[in-house]
Parts: sequence; C-alpha cells; structure tokens
Amino acid sequence: MTRAKPLPFEQQPGESARAFAAFSCYLNMGAERSLADAARKLGKSTMVLGRWSRRWGWVDRVAAYGVHLAAIEREVTEASVRNKAAEWLNRDEELRDRNWKTGERAWRLAEEAIERWIANPERCGGLEGIAKLLDLASILGHRATGTPYERVAVTGADGGPVRLEFEAAVQRVYGGHTVEAEVVAETPALPAATPAGAPTGGPAK
Repeated sequence: MTRAKPLPFEQQPGESARAFAAFSCYLNMGAERSLADAARKLGKSTMVLGRWSRRWGWVDRVAAYGVHLAAIEREVTEASVRNKAAEWLNRDEELRDRNWKTGERAWRLAEEAIERWIANPERCGGLEGIAKLLDLASILGHRATGTPYERVAVTGADGGPVRLEFEAAVQRVYGGHTVEAEVVAETPALPAATPAGAPTGGPAK
C-alpha cells in the first residue's frame, strides 16, 4: 500500500526527529517567530537551526501551514452558514405549516359561525367578525403557500368607494338562502350644479 505524501508541515521523509522537533517549535511560536528565539528555547545554536531551516524549507512549510489553517477556518465558517441556513429553512417550514393549520381552523370557525347565523331567524348582529375570520384564514393560507395576498378595492360608478354588506358575501357563498344585501356608496355629497348664466361667488341678484 502506497503511503500518502505527508503535508508540508508534517515530518518529511528523511527528516530526523530532532530536526522536525526544532521545526515544530519554530512553527508554534506564532507570527513573531525567529530562529534565534527558537534556538534559545531549544538550547541549540542558531547556526544549527539555520542549517535545518534551509535544508527542510521551514519558511515555505510555515506558509503552507497558514494556508492550511485558513482553509480549515473557511470550511468551518461555511459549515456553520450551511447549518444556520438549514435551521432557518426548518423554521420557515414549521411556520408555514403552523400558518396552514391555523388558517384551516379559522376557515372551520368561520363556516360554523355562518351556519349558526343562517340558522338564527332573527339574525342578531352583523357578520363583521366572520368576515375577519375569513380574511385571516385567507391571509394565513397565502403565507403558508408563499403566494401573494392582495385586498381588492371595490369602487362605485362615480369612482367612490363602495361598502358591500356582509350579508351579500354570505349570499354568494351560501346560494339558495334568502339574504338581504345592501350596497352603500361611501362618497362625499357633490355640490348642486350652478345654473347656466348665474354669477359665481355669491347669490344671484
């Protein structure tokens, strides 16, 4: 079996244990390393360490070690980002599922309320609460499916806003039931037209 080639900062073929120990000491001294400091720490002469440094390429091996550490740091950072992304994706899926289930409950509550309202002959109260439930259910459904939700503004013939009573909405959903509806135009009153030839800015004389 072929032995894998050692990394530059590992012990090299033919490198003695003493020479590699000296290199390891030099490598671990950090950015302020020097042969003189390593020699003092090891109790050896600077000349010996200089010979080993040239023979075994200490400068290049230190640079290779820096590149190796940078690659590891980058991999760790990327792995952390991927894990965070996966975590937020799971949270997003959980939120979508929760919105869907809550929207379904809102639909059921609204349908039950409408049935009770239709069954009540006196029909006390309005359907504002039911309409809000239906609106909430629709919003949550759109959020769960990731589709946009837009409110549609209804305008009258003259361009002003028109309010359609909630009874009319129920009539559309529950066809066959007699439900009275009223359309109320919420537009400001227009001033009376000025007769032709009459002066403006005051009463005619």
